[in-house]
Amino acid sequence: MNYLADRPLVIQPDRTIYVEVNHPQFEEVRQKLHLFSELIKSPDYIHTYRITSLSLWHAAAQGQRAEAIIAFLQDYAKFPLTTDLKQSIREDMAKYGRLILVSHAGHLYLMADKVEELLAVVDYPSLSSCFLGEPRPVVWSNERKWGVVARPDKRGELKQQCIRLGHPVKDEAGYDDGEPLPCSFVSCLPDGTPFRLRDYQREAVNAFFGADSAYGGQGVLVLPCGAGKTVIGIAALVRQQCATLIMTNNATSVRQWKREILEKTTLTENEVGEYTSQVKELKPVTVTTYHMLTYRPAQTESFGHLHLFRYRRWGLIIYDEVHLLPAPVFRVTAELQSTRRLGLTATLVREDGREEDVFSLIGPKRYDLPWKYLEQEGHIAQATCTEIRVGLDPFLKEAYHLAPERHKMRIAQENPNKVAVVQEVLDKHRDDQVLIIGQYVRQLEELGTLLNVPVITGKMKQEERDRLYERFRQGEIRVLAVSKVANFAIDLPDATVAIQVSGTYGSRQEEAQRLGRILRPKPGENKAYFYHIVTKDTKDQDYALKRQLFLVEQGYHYEVVDCERKGVRI
Repeated sequence: MNYLADRPLVIQPDRTIYVEVNHPQFEEVRQKLHLFSELIKSPDYIHTYRITSLSLWHAAAQGQRAEAIIAFLQDYAKFPLTTDLKQSIREDMAKYGRLILVSHAGHLYLMADKVEELLAVVDYPSLSSCFLGEPRPVVWSNERKWGVVARPDKRGELKQQCIRLGHPVKDEAGYDDGEPLPCSFVSCLPDGTPFRLRDYQREAVNAFFGADSAYGGQGVLVLPCGAGKTVIGIAALVRQQCATLIMTNNATSVRQWKREILEKTTLTENEVGEYTSQVKELKPVTVTTYHMLTYRPAQTESFGHLHLFRYRRWGLIIYDEVHLLPAPVFRVTAELQSTRRLGLTATLVREDGREEDVFSLIGPKRYDLPWKYLEQEGHIAQATCTEIRVGLDPFLKEAYHLAPERHKMRIAQENPNKVAVVQEVLDKHRDDQVLIIGQYVRQLEELGTLLNVPVITGKMKQEERDRLYERFRQGEIRVLAVSKVANFAIDLPDATVAIQVSGTYGSRQEEAQRLGRILRPKPGENKAYFYHIVTKDTKDQDYALKRQLFLVEQGYHYEVVDCERKGVRI
């Protein structure tokens, strides 16, 4: 077997890929791998990727071809690819588009070129309720195909079940345009600043609608925090000119959406409503939260606000932070497949493994803009990431090793030695605006008391949170401590430094979102600094490596500083 030592990839028959980090072509190869594979591990010298069926279906949905992927792998592999590996890539990518949902002769049809391809799913008992009748020859789009009538109310369930069986469905059945809502963008913002979409924002919207074909109007746009995902969502609304339901993560981001819609479009207060625990307005554009939609007084009671999905003929539903979509919203979305659906996120990673449901019910990835590209263009800040490792004092080290497994992480994350490091970082950045971010309320409140810093947690009333956010924006507060309530969609453009003292185990999407809090473009040198303080030789350090995976995939590098409580300066 030929061996080409100067190439960066070792590719296993099980579709695992090892990449030499120090290879001159690493960055070039990493950017390509990101398009059709998933990063699994990222130690210092060898990164591990894996090609999955879902990663290949996302690639196919964006127009990539199996032969181009195989050619790329062959060009950079130390050893020739096995025949079985190449064939498995071809077969997986060929599955996407083999089954197509279309509207034909007044019915919803599942179509395929061969009857065997239809029978592969029609014969499954779990899908029996989705079909009316048996497969038969059908002439569609001047071609002879095989089709079976599908129940319109089972459109989402059918796609969910098919993808779980390994047969992704391409949905070209079209959409209800919804209630018309004339609107346009303004040319200038209220402060007189000219307004227009950036080129990549326009590209993202075009990718979502897909040249206005029946296939367009469903899918996910993946862009970094700070790239203007809200503006892209508004652009989709303006393009479609229809009643729109927008879901986001919290009441603060609801108000940000409403504020931006009113600032950037011709829509008025009478047309844009907020639906939260405090205000319940149902208007042609309604912005609400996932928490509101899934609220119920008790487990045995129904979800009291899911009626919003059916309140009017929405022509577009926008799922902000789509990677957070809760199970009840998935279920309702399965029933609403005739409405255009736009997912917005900085990362498609879901820690619950439901990426396939996002693919089938919201749609495939339509646009994915590398973080480093926007950094190079100056649209987001240039970020320096540092992992600072501190030790446990002897008595806590003993308590850590004796503790039950479920308690070890908290002991490590709440390590008191982190306080001195936080103070050191604050001294270093005494002229910058800083966010201290953590998982545990007690830890944050203790830091707030010791450092004389205001603290925002979930138990604080929304009005008080908004007041502190605004004081931070105005520069009245230089340092603000925030819990996970500030992970998503909080617009704090002047935040330059983030200090993470604890997090949700190995959550990759949380790491990405927290870095995103400081990526808004800055005047001057346009730089940001992200510090993750971890307790070394504990689960805290182990989970830190998992948390960093997505950002490493995007091209970020973590400098590691190993210090004790009275150790080196940062």
